[in-house]
Amino acid sequence: METKEYAWIHIVALLWFCDSSASQLSYSISEEVNKGTVVENIAKDLHLNLQELDNRDMRIVSSYSKNYFDVNVRNGNLFVNEIIDREELCPNTAPCSLRIQAVLSNPMAVHRIEVSVLDINDNAPEFIEEYFSLNISESLAAGERYLLPIAEDADIGSNTVKSYKLSHNEHFSLDVQGGGRHILSELVLQKALDRETESVINLILTAVDGGNPSRSGTLQIRINVLDSNDNAPVFSKSLYKVRVSENTAHGTIVIKLNASDLDEGINSQLVYSFIKRGSSDPSSIFDLNSETGEITVRGRLDYEETPAYEVRVQAMDQGASPRSAHAKLLIEIIDVNDNAPEISVTSLMTPVKENAELGTIVALVAVSDTDGGKNGVTNCKVAGSTPFTLKSNYKNDFSLVVDGPLDRENTSLYSVTITATDEGSPPLSSSRVITVHVSDVNDNPPRFMEPVINVYVKENSPVGSVIYTINAVDHDLNGNARVTYTLLDTSPKHIPISSILNINSETGDIISLQSFNYEEVKTFQCKFQATDSGVPPLSSNVTVNILILDENDNKPMILPPYSEHSSVNSESIPYSAEAGFFVAKIRAVDADSGYNALLSYHLSEPKGNNLFRIGTSTGEIRTKRRMSDNDLKTHPLVVLVSDNGESSLSATVSIEVVVVENSADIQTQFRHLPVKEDSFSDLNLYLLIAIVSVSVIFLLSLISLIAVRCHRTDGDFSRYSAPMITTHPDGSWSYSKSTQQYDVCFSSDTLKSDVVVFPGPFPSVDAELISINSGDTITRTQTLPNKDKVGLLYSVLV
Repeated sequence: METKEYAWIHIVALLWFCDSSASQLSYSISEEVNKGTVVENIAKDLHLNLQELDNRDMRIVSSYSKNYFDVNVRNGNLFVNEIIDREELCPNTAPCSLRIQAVLSNPMAVHRIEVSVLDINDNAPEFIEEYFSLNISESLAAGERYLLPIAEDADIGSNTVKSYKLSHNEHFSLDVQGGGRHILSELVLQKALDRETESVINLILTAVDGGNPSRSGTLQIRINVLDSNDNAPVFSKSLYKVRVSENTAHGTIVIKLNASDLDEGINSQLVYSFIKRGSSDPSSIFDLNSETGEITVRGRLDYEETPAYEVRVQAMDQGASPRSAHAKLLIEIIDVNDNAPEISVTSLMTPVKENAELGTIVALVAVSDTDGGKNGVTNCKVAGSTPFTLKSNYKNDFSLVVDGPLDRENTSLYSVTITATDEGSPPLSSSRVITVHVSDVNDNPPRFMEPVINVYVKENSPVGSVIYTINAVDHDLNGNARVTYTLLDTSPKHIPISSILNINSETGDIISLQSFNYEEVKTFQCKFQATDSGVPPLSSNVTVNILILDENDNKPMILPPYSEHSSVNSESIPYSAEAGFFVAKIRAVDADSGYNALLSYHLSEPKGNNLFRIGTSTGEIRTKRRMSDNDLKTHPLVVLVSDNGESSLSATVSIEVVVVENSADIQTQFRHLPVKEDSFSDLNLYLLIAIVSVSVIFLLSLISLIAVRCHRTDGDFSRYSAPMITTHPDGSWSYSKSTQQYDVCFSSDTLKSDVVVFPGPFPSVDAELISINSGDTITRTQTLPNKDKVGLLYSVLV
């Protein structure tokens, strides 16, 4: 038979929404239908399209051991996944329903579904005993009644026992009373018995249910005809009612039955007993004293298992033909709060993203309490302070949802304790711990320890060397924390930074692509970017100032009018020259900077009885004493000019000094003759005017320098000031060809308006200070370009 032919499905769809994420559907279906039987299209009842079912991954969850139902996401049909046996699922219970949940993701939604299981007539009535015997006195008059055993039928409703039938005979008839599960049948004596005619009568009792087609079961009845005992016992009540608490101790008296018999002697002695009806055996729970009629507690009473007992009792006399009376005892069990609530997690959606929105469902929780009344009413909550809370879906069904911000970098795992407490007195409670993992999202960009990094690189460093390693830290996980480095070509010059530097994208090593020349570029600025591998990626930048350190790679260069050692230069002095007479001044420059450009002058081949000396820092050649007749007329001098680098470089120039008798023959334009006059002459006037003019020029230069320095910004590493011209205290001059910032000073100790030029320090970078005092004493103070900042101070006496 096809599924549609024997599986009658009555569907009642009731849909309402408790809130935006919970609703309930109610359906009905017959038991024993085949697998695959369609219950109803829940997509239609929930107003969902089929594409939404697949995208949101609809699934059916329940707390039962079997998955009785499932959903077809292609058409939205709810179908039977396991054969349902109502008698197995709901024994001794008339209403039977299955409670399941339809869960949707993205966003999470829960819909409660209650499926009522309808009974079919798949069980026939059945008597516990195969035979039943009665002893009936022949002296009994018509109208005597005898209670017959009942038949059990596992079905319910119209499919259970509806009537009894008795096989045809002339002495007995059948009286059927009540209905439903409480239907009774009594054997009625219609005609007096005659033991001598018939001592044993065999009857057949048939129980018939109300199914279509109906089913039946039979019982063999044996009637033994006895001699008379004409008075039957009588109970004081036909119905006894009593209430007993479920925690009543064993041996406690429940009730005392009372029956009487008008006969005398043995025919009036009564024996009390339970009447066993079907599978129900009250003797396992209660004791009945057969002599006194006292009923006491024998077994464990459990309201949750059986809330009430309906017991049939009998009082039978001891006559030769015993007679009996029957009564009904209704024992109601009073519930006590002896069951703590039970918490079950039907679905757990973990891990939860740390950027999950408020209200995101983490788990589905069901709470149950088998007690009755207030003892079974439960209150559920999340214990402690966590970013989660419980949201009621329907009755005792809850959703654990996100109630606060999540941050995996602070807390990656939560132990959420759910506590359920009933309203009994005293209340009982239970707890359940749910572990919630928080997954990472890319919400932290890479971070550099410093926004600006100063890197010191020596000039002429080899190409391809690692000059610095940058490092950025990302507090995310896995790919979100994997950092790559790139160079941002933001140089304002025409030469791109990418042609000068490169960076290892994995390690952060900054690699030079060319050798640096301090005399061409002293500093430049570049930017690097650290980017993580998240989606979308996050990044941050760092500014790197590359500061080139000078090396002594340029030797001094002699300035005109004197040439280098390859040719001989000539100077003349008069024979009458006094000690300190100015002979010549050697000028030289060095393209390096700092100590590497600090020049000193020496006579490498002094001849002529040590007649001449040279200023170590000024380069001025002067006489040390007056001439004598023993002195030569021609004095060849070799001047050695050396810088102050670690590996000193030098240059030489040759000068031939000729002594002449007449000072008029002296051609040198730099000649200086000491004049000792007491009166003010024209020469003094000219000298005064020159000094005033130089002072005015100096003042204007100083004002311009201050204005330029105030206008410059410290962050501009691509511009440099023009050279500044000044005089040194001892009249020396040094010069660097590099375009840079200079410190200047003037002196009036000499008529020579020569210049000393010192490169200024890098902005915000350690530098060295050089000062030359009178008397050719050099004082050097150097601050090394490192974090320890070691100061070095020494004096050199020439």
